[in-house]
Amino acid sequence: MPKKSENIEEVMNKLSELTAHLTEEQKLQLQKNIITQDFKKNDIIYREGDRPRYMLCLLSGKVKVYKDGVGGRSQTMRLYKPVEYFGYRAYILGENIHCTAAALEHSVIAKIPLNLLMSFIKSNNDLAWFFIQSLSKLLGMSDERTVNLTQKHIRGRLAEALLFLRDSYGLEEDGYTLSIYLSREDLANLSNMTTSNAIRTLSAFANERLVVIDGKKIKLINEEELERISKMG
Repeated sequence: MPKKSENIEEVMNKLSELTAHLTEEQKLQLQKNIITQDFKKNDIIYREGDRPRYMLCLLSGKVKVYKDGVGGRSQTMRLYKPVEYFGYRAYILGENIHCTAAALEHSVIAKIPLNLLMSFIKSNNDLAWFFIQSLSKLLGMSDERTVNLTQKHIRGRLAEALLFLRDSYGLEEDGYTLSIYLSREDLANLSNMTTSNAIRTLSAFANERLVVIDGKKIKLINEEELERISKMG
């Protein structure tokens, strides 16, 4: 169940990108109303069709947002890392949520009441501009991703997905291993392909010494060639 954060100062510090645009009075109101919630791996954070009540900020962990498509196949729309905000677009439009969000690993999320946030925006032009820029950035990323997923061949899509994971979550200390472990199904959903195609293409990349596969761990051995494949499509 949601709970008041036990260390509200630490949470507020993590939200500094947002709170930098708030007045002192608004910061105090936020501090009184923000709650945090823990989610275990694979826990559903919200479901398609839910009514939005909170803007969410991922404090730790990893989250995927996906939508079920034709024939029961899912399409991963976005991946979130700390500290990113999500779950508020539908509220602005007066709609129910269009996608489902789930934790990819143990995650802690700060929840800000959307009615409170909207009251801040209406009286704070600086905060409104912050969200206009955020939504504009997401729109640009979505446009580019739509083109890539519909026009690139399978190899290009998988190479792009691996590089996207690198850019989003980074590499482990060895400088090769992706710092996120996805199932083959999740990797397929991110790349807009079937699981069997994702497995075959990843195996081909391994045979070409572009990657090394160790269970769910994937090491990027030849990033330059992966970037070339991604660009060629």
